[in-house]
Amino acid sequence: MHNDTRFDTLFQQAVSAVDAGDENHLRELLNLHPELATCRLYTPGKWLAEAIPDALNSFFKHPYLLWFVAEDAVRNNTLPPNIASIAAIIIDKAKTEKTNFQEQINYALKLVAWSGVANKCGVQVALLDVLIDAGASTDGVSNDALVNGNNDAARHIIHRGAKLTLATALCLEKWNDADVLAASASNDQKQFSLVLAALNGKAEAVKRAIAFGADINKPSDHLYSHGSPLHHAVWSGSVDTVKVLVEAGANLDTRDTAFDGTPLGWALYGKRKEVADYLLEIGARE
Repeated sequence: MHNDTRFDTLFQQAVSAVDAGDENHLRELLNLHPELATCRLYTPGKWLAEAIPDALNSFFKHPYLLWFVAEDAVRNNTLPPNIASIAAIIIDKAKTEKTNFQEQINYALKLVAWSGVANKCGVQVALLDVLIDAGASTDGVSNDALVNGNNDAARHIIHRGAKLTLATALCLEKWNDADVLAASASNDQKQFSLVLAALNGKAEAVKRAIAFGADINKPSDHLYSHGSPLHHAVWSGSVDTVKVLVEAGANLDTRDTAFDGTPLGWALYGKRKEVADYLLEIGARE
C-alpha cells in the first residue's frame, strides 16, 4: 500500500525536510502522513536510487525515514545542526507503530555510530543520545563506531551504559579491562579485536591482541573479511601497526579476496607512502 509513486514523492519531501533541518515542514508532513515515519521505502525513485545505488542494495536497503538522520549512506556529506531535534520528531511519530519501532531505532543507532559525517558535523553525540534515550540497544554499537574511527562516539556509548567489548577496550586503550575481557573471549572475539585494532592503526592494541591469541594472518569473519589484519593495518596508514604485524610474522604475500592485492599493493594504491616505503625496504612484493 505504501510502495507506490505517491508514497515515494511524499517520502522524498520528508527527506528533504530532514536534510534542511526544517522542523516545521517535517511535522506538517508527519501529521498529515504518519505512515512516513513508520513504513519502509521499498521502491525509491531516481532521486535516491541514483544517489546511493550500492547502499540501497546492501546496508541501506528498504530504509525508514529515521535512518536518514545519520547521513550514512552519504548523500550530501553534511547534516544540519538541529538534526537531533529532527530525529526526535520522527521518533515521536515512529513509536506509535510498536511492531517496527525497536528495529528502526536499533539500526539508526548503528548508522549514527558509523557516520563520519555526523562526527565531522559535531552532531554525533547528540544523535546518539536521542536514540539511546528512545530505547535503542547499545549492544556492540561501540564496535560499530570504531569501524570508522569514531573514538569519541565509542567512548560516549560506553558512558551511556553499553557493555564494554574486548575490541573497544583495546582500541580505547583500556588495558586493564582488555586483560580481564580477554580471559573469557572467544577466538572470534579475539580475531575481530585484532582486525579492528589494525584497521584503526592501534599498534599497542594489535600487539596485545596477538598476545591474547589472535591469529596474525587470519581475517575476521565479522569485519571486512576480504583482507588480512596486515591489509587493514596498511590501509590505516600506521607504519608502527604494520611493523608489529610484520615482526610477529604476518604473511607479506597474502592477497585479499576482493581485489587480489597484496599488502604492498594496497599501500601503493592507497598512497600510504610511508607504509609502502617500509614494505619495499623489507622486500615485500605486489
